[in-house]
Amino acid sequence: MGLPDEALPITYQQAAEALGLSPPRTIQRVALALETLMREDVAAGRPLIAALVVSRRGDLPRRGFFELAVALGRFPADPSRHEVAYRQEFARALGRA
Repeated sequence: MGLPDEALPITYQQAAEALGLSPPRTIQRVALALETLMREDVAAGRPLIAALVVSRRGDLPRRGFFELAVALGRFPADPSRHEVAYRQEFARALGRA
């Protein structure tokens, strides 16, 4: 994305704007693109770059991110462990882990 680490994470809306997307369904299109990227990252053994995008209602990605991370075997199935797994993945995506 070319952003300094301090500017991350970004929101889904910021990602849509950076990609030049316009309504309708901008957030849905960002989410679908991030899901594709997650599959590619897991297949290549890379950190989940999608971890750099979060909901504006908090500092975590949307539920779909966690569901797919579990389905791809990257995160534990236990939801109580998702936030810790996310923080670790975020650090990996920044190259800090």
